[in-house]
Amino acid sequence: MRTFTIMKRFLLILFLASSTWAFLPNKKSTAPTALASKERKPWDVFRFVSQSSKFVPSPFSSKALKQRVKPNDVLWKASSPSFKFAPLDDVVMGGASSSTFANGVWQGTVTDANNGGFIGIRNTPNFDWDLSACRGLELTLRRRKGPSVSRFKVGIRDSTDFNGLVWAASFDLPTATKKIRIPFDKLTPTKFATVVSGVELNRSNVVGLQLIYSKFEYGGELNPKFTLGDVDLEILEIRAY
Repeated sequence: MRTFTIMKRFLLILFLASSTWAFLPNKKSTAPTALASKERKPWDVFRFVSQSSKFVPSPFSSKALKQRVKPNDVLWKASSPSFKFAPLDDVVMGGASSSTFANGVWQGTVTDANNGGFIGIRNTPNFDWDLSACRGLELTLRRRKGPSVSRFKVGIRDSTDFNGLVWAASFDLPTATKKIRIPFDKLTPTKFATVVSGVELNRSNVVGLQLIYSKFEYGGELNPKFTLGDVDLEILEIRAY
């Protein structure tokens, strides 16, 4: 039992690293735009445990059934969700930002205290989509308040590996309802904030989807369309095209 507990904690650490580092700046970067805030806040260890525990894989979980997706198939809808999203914020890296997700509405507050600066949501548990017949995903989103335009990221995973690649894309979203198309051939494969070359997304094995609002872009640069404070985003629908 003790060995199993130690292993479970080790796997959790690996999971958290792979889930968040793909969206954080490269720690080796010396870019002047990546200067961190000096503000410090107490780390909420209880919220860390609450969030991270939702993503710890169980050896007793059944494997998701392969779903062959055709263009225009609805994959998720707020009125009848086919899977759940749960918050995965910078508290997992010691930050103080926080968010909630309920009934399709993602609300949170972003702070760069403790060198953080992002909130996110990710599917739980994993699904298994075969999207080989599709060109991308279309997200219908509505920003309910905030600045005139903000830049978000979407991440797609084709592996359940703890340190697997995250296929990322940034998109600008005004304060309005908008359909955002994410072409598969425009995704950027990233690992630990570094762009990876020479790989292709396995469209027949898409097992993860996440959204994030972060002050960071790629390679240590900052998001030029980001502001600290409140986020209020409604996810209406996700479909293939």
